[in-house]
Amino acid sequence: MIWDLFLTFFKIGFISFGGGYTVIPMIQNKVVLHDWMTIAGFQKAVSLAGMAPGPIATNAVTLIGYDTAGILGAVAACAGIVLPSLIVVIVLSAFFFPLQHNKTIKSVFYGLRPVITGLIAYAAIHFGGFDKPGHYNTMTLFTLLICAGCLWLLVKYKWHPLTVIAAAGVAGIVFL
Repeated sequence: MIWDLFLTFFKIGFISFGGGYTVIPMIQNKVVLHDWMTIAGFQKAVSLAGMAPGPIATNAVTLIGYDTAGILGAVAACAGIVLPSLIVVIVLSAFFFPLQHNKTIKSVFYGLRPVITGLIAYAAIHFGGFDKPGHYNTMTLFTLLICAGCLWLLVKYKWHPLTVIAAAGVAGIVFL
């Protein structure tokens, strides 16, 4: 079990690109496939991971590992998701540092931005439950309004993200 946790999250960490939110769908797929958690349990783990300081993917897999196999599971899952990034950064920095001003390299990384944006949007839509037709209600409407309000406060008024999170929490308490 410990080795399965490490290997699964090592593979995810090695092939993922774009940050924690883009990895959440891949993690969910593997967690459900291995029957380590239910979807509801996974969503609770991701919610808790999002509230904790640090990278959401690392926090989430640590919780999944702990829930699955205790402390050793948490250590194995965390090491599995973190080690690939560390290895890749060390190896790639040795090769890309001399090429940092190369136009082709810059273009490749610029071209990856839309993919990352799409993966984050997918995670938000899926995690928010907006991909389930027929499940829309007033709660969905208020969730979308809170989301739009947060975006508006961040972009138009340049509020600090912690202030926006606190405001969203208050709005959730009041409206939901």
